[in-house]
Amino acid sequence: MEKTVYARIGETVLWHTLPNGLPVCIVPRKDYERKYALFATRYGGMDLRFKLGEEWLDTPAGIAHYLEHKMFDTQEGNALQELATNGAEPNAFTSNAITVYYFDSTDCFMENLKILLQFVSVPYFTDESVAKEQGIISQEIGMIEDNPEWVVYRQLMEALYKNSPARVSVAGSVESISHITAQTLYDCHKAFYTPANMCLIVVGDVNEDEVLRLAQEVLPQESGAIIERDYGAEESLTPCTKEVRSAMEVSMPTFLAGFKCPDAPQGQERMRNNIIGDLACDVLMGDSSPLFARLYSEGLINGSFGSSYDLLPGVAYVYAGGDSNDPKAVVQAILNEAQRLLCEGIDEDYYQRVRRANFGTALKALNSFEAIAVSMAEGCFGDYDPYRFPEVYDSITCEDLLAFIRDNICESRMALSIIDPKEASECTQ
Repeated sequence: MEKTVYARIGETVLWHTLPNGLPVCIVPRKDYERKYALFATRYGGMDLRFKLGEEWLDTPAGIAHYLEHKMFDTQEGNALQELATNGAEPNAFTSNAITVYYFDSTDCFMENLKILLQFVSVPYFTDESVAKEQGIISQEIGMIEDNPEWVVYRQLMEALYKNSPARVSVAGSVESISHITAQTLYDCHKAFYTPANMCLIVVGDVNEDEVLRLAQEVLPQESGAIIERDYGAEESLTPCTKEVRSAMEVSMPTFLAGFKCPDAPQGQERMRNNIIGDLACDVLMGDSSPLFARLYSEGLINGSFGSSYDLLPGVAYVYAGGDSNDPKAVVQAILNEAQRLLCEGIDEDYYQRVRRANFGTALKALNSFEAIAVSMAEGCFGDYDPYRFPEVYDSITCEDLLAFIRDNICESRMALSIIDPKEASECTQ
């Protein structure tokens, strides 16, 4: 295996690509009883249109998440129960870009790893089991559609984007998942659950040769082709809709403002863009910023307010929001503060405090096996090394943050999503 030592953060990482094209990463944790394994595919909620063979397929919204649910079914029973019975704590999740299956355990790690590799690589669906799952996932969808935080985010994405599947819920809708069949699930598994489109990450005190040998023994000897994907027609940086509002049973308005940003390239520059975006958000409106303190003291925001920069396949955006009785006043204050920083510059001492805090958060994440594994998987699929973050932080200056704010935090790039409280008369009807 290829060994890289990161002296600055005291970490060592081993990488090896199997003959079938699967990247395998091992992050040693000597003398730890706990071990963690993650098996991921570069397939998420946004991968709705893709080319299988010579044919373009359009699949229902929510199918990647649906497939994640069904992958635990095996001919012998249920892999989730089998792992739990064997002392492991298993789970899975689907995001816009990836689907991840994982477990941690102290005993029987190799046996559990074999179960993980087997059930993820060998699908088993029936029309009856697929139909039964629709009721379960429909209940999930109903729950998130009753969540104001989810609805305000979904409204924002629909306002920002016209063509990108980023505007579509990862879970889909009750109507869209009704079109999912066992055959569509098999087609998606064939396309994306193939070794060269996946990665295996193991964190713990393990024998790397045993891990590689088991993976070669269990997984297919060859990989399918890398699938061509279509994320919709290219969009301008002007939002599709400037403002969208709806009403729910909330005690005060909740809002999200979004700013469309250019997509970031693959490779180390992608990680650098991500760090710059997060630092810019914190400097402009983070909870230690002058703007946050002023808005909080004026009662325009509360502890729910937050902001971040997000990168998805083909798109990127900044979002900020929370609860406020005057969302538009908060948004205007953000725009004004951006202009003030561009005119006056960023105080160097303040920037260094924010930078050190963010760097410390990145260091602290090295204590989490799950955070390590997810970051390694994202780096593998994004073609960057997540453990090179110290060098990236060293390279970023106040001028980089000002350039990001200048280019992106402006009214022409912005959309606003608001959920207002229902009138008392509506609530009692």
